Amino acid sequence: MDIETYRRHGLHRNFNEVNPDGVVNGRANAEIANAIDTPGDAHYHPCPEASKRPDVADGTVRSIRGYTASTVFPNSRRDMWIYTPAGLERHRDPPGLIVFNDGAFYLDRNGPARATRVLDNLIAAGELDALVGVFVMPGARQGAKGERDRRDQRSVEYDSMTDDYACFLAEDVLPLVEETVGRRLATEPARRAICGISSGGICAFNAAWHRPEAFGRVISHCGSFTAIRGGHNYPYLVRSTPRKPLRVFLQSGAADANIILGSWPLANQEMAAALDFAGYDYRFEFGIGGHNLRHGGALFADTLRWLFA
Repeated sequence: MDIETYRRHGLHRNFNEVNPDGVVNGRANAEIANAIDTPGDAHYHPCPEASKRPDVADGTVRSIRGYTASTVFPNSRRDMWIYTPAGLERHRDPPGLIVFNDGAFYLDRNGPARATRVLDNLIAAGELDALVGVFVMPGARQGAKGERDRRDQRSVEYDSMTDDYACFLAEDVLPLVEETVGRRLATEPARRAICGISSGGICAFNAAWHRPEAFGRVISHCGSFTAIRGGHNYPYLVRSTPRKPLRVFLQSGAADANIILGSWPLANQEMAAALDFAGYDYRFEFGIGGHNLRHGGALFADTLRWLFA
């Protein structure tokens, strides 16, 4: 399609920003709320490795509140947390890395993923090498007036198909992480992962797509490979671009979101089919749940084992 036709159809505009409360054919994007808690989700519970084990020491979580020093997303403020496993000083090799978008959801000790507890247990059992976890929240622009402004900034950071977020991590966040931990991180892409849910899921894939030398492992829970900022084009890009050295975990469910912007179940099936077509090392788990972390949390320990195997 030529650019003039593309613009005439309004395809260059983001529907959420142009008409965030719009109703079309009696349907609205607000219907995503119907997918947040579905009957199928009752089948999923945090994995056993998400529970405290008396013989496993807790890792350390350092909090960085109100971070404003980004050069990639200036005039924004965000919170971050940095996890280091117990006994990291005994590991001679540089630790691996896993970044969590929407980090507070994965960090929550009472949530469906409970990522630090899973990392504690898998590392202590020798099933994972030492990993530093970085839990990053999307930024809020200075002067943001409400929840809509915060959602818009999250979408700019997470849904955009540019390399901005990958650069933000590489140039702003990871040097700060190394300074905070006092250790250099592993440089091998196979020891560096990025994880997220919904828009954070496509963001994880997008960061690795642009910077496979920085992130060789991807976890996308209910990834938004839909028409938010062009992410619905990824299946074609995967099929038509020389294969990148990535290992990709995708998860979605039959009751995932289905709104004006697209069908998440179909979009994730399209992504899985594209990865298979192009010969990627991937795994796709399609369940019966909705647009949340419950299924992904139930599989989280097995996901990490597979991802870093």
